[in-house]
Amino acid sequence: MAPIVHRTPCKQSQTLNGITESQVFLKLENLQKTGSFKIRGAFNKISRLTKEECEKGIVAASAGNHAQGVALAGREKGVPVTIFMPEATPEAKVMATRQYGATVRLVGKSFEEAYAAAKKEQLFTGAAFIHPFDDMAIIEGQATVAMEMMQQCPELDTIVVPAGGGGLLAGTALAVKSINPSIRVIGVQAQAAPAIASLFHGIQNSAVPFLPTMAEGIKVKEPGKLTTKIINAYVDDVVTVSEQEIASAILFMLEREKMLVEGAGAAAVAAVLHRHLPFHSNSTGVIVSGGNFDISKLNACIKTVTDISTASSY
Repeated sequence: MAPIVHRTPCKQSQTLNGITESQVFLKLENLQKTGSFKIRGAFNKISRLTKEECEKGIVAASAGNHAQGVALAGREKGVPVTIFMPEATPEAKVMATRQYGATVRLVGKSFEEAYAAAKKEQLFTGAAFIHPFDDMAIIEGQATVAMEMMQQCPELDTIVVPAGGGGLLAGTALAVKSINPSIRVIGVQAQAAPAIASLFHGIQNSAVPFLPTMAEGIKVKEPGKLTTKIINAYVDDVVTVSEQEIASAILFMLEREKMLVEGAGAAAVAAVLHRHLPFHSNSTGVIVSGGNFDISKLNACIKTVTDISTASSY
């Protein structure tokens, strides 16, 4: 993967250090090619396809970041790529996917509907299907984020990971527990879409919300079977953060760290910023998973934080 994937920086945040009274390191996957960690898993998977599989092309479903990763990896391997994306996918992510050379089809109101359309296309064409998270080659590719972190910051005792379908969280847990089992791995989800957190804590599916969230990159209704098995075996805890907390983390990263990050990446920052970790950590690594934020939603982000601040003043 080295020729195509950036080794992203792991930057210490003095501001977060002061807030948490510990050392906090930000793994900046928002600076990765395509603006997200997803290129790691996509390239690892596509690089393993046979010549015969490549000749039939590649198909995938994505809310945005996986699409760009698959599109770029397919272009690097010279394989035609078709991506199915929900109709409400931010225009910036759709345009970027097309610019990487993929054919984009906007289908359905949710990732699940786009996924069903992609699977139907695969059955019709025989193309190779690149799953966004529930595939061991994808999980292994995402694990390289944590492997780099442990090399860059060997003093880490906790790694905080955003989670949607669970590929990044599962990969992080496998890498960490294989290399240094004493490091704790904490998953983070939006309260609006907490499927993994609910499964982890034994909450019945009927009671689990699935609502709009500014962290659309981790809005997944059904996490993977493989990822769930790994997460239940190796992850130490999974916590949730509110929309207001995600919004405040986006603004924190913009104002204090001078970086624009998307809601999914900000969710992990929010868990540290708002003290949701279930135990004290002396040295915390936070995976800032992506930077593909739709800037047209920045005013809504500011309003979310302003509204909660106004309400709390009364």
